[in-house]
Amino acid sequence: MNLLKAGKIAQSGLLAQRIRINVAATNLANAQVTRTLEGGPYRAKNVVLRAVPFEPKNPVLKKVEVVDIKDDPTPFKEVYDPGHPDADERGIVKYPNVDVITEMVELLSASRAYEANLAVLSTTKSMYLRTLELLK
Repeated sequence: MNLLKAGKIAQSGLLAQRIRINVAATNLANAQVTRTLEGGPYRAKNVVLRAVPFEPKNPVLKKVEVVDIKDDPTPFKEVYDPGHPDADERGIVKYPNVDVITEMVELLSASRAYEANLAVLSTTKSMYLRTLELLK
């Protein structure tokens, strides 16, 4: 694999992990939002990633791309709280389907993957520089 391809693969990984971090942070920020502009509670989002061939002639080399950001289909959490302004006639409030622990794990995982991609870029840069020094 040449170094340019390695850098592009790591770059695509950085972009994908940044999006995962942003979506997890958005989910955490809206974990208690019971009223959105669309009406109803906030619905958690999930990032869908896909590995794609970098070149048609060499399917082993892959890059990562974000295919979609989808709404999480799990049901909302229902809590009995008749004093809440968003409670229905039975006193039930629907809260977002955000699982804080899952989102924290997603945030940590995406952060580690982002750091790993940065390490690849740093190593690739060092290899470029070392190669240039040898060619002098």
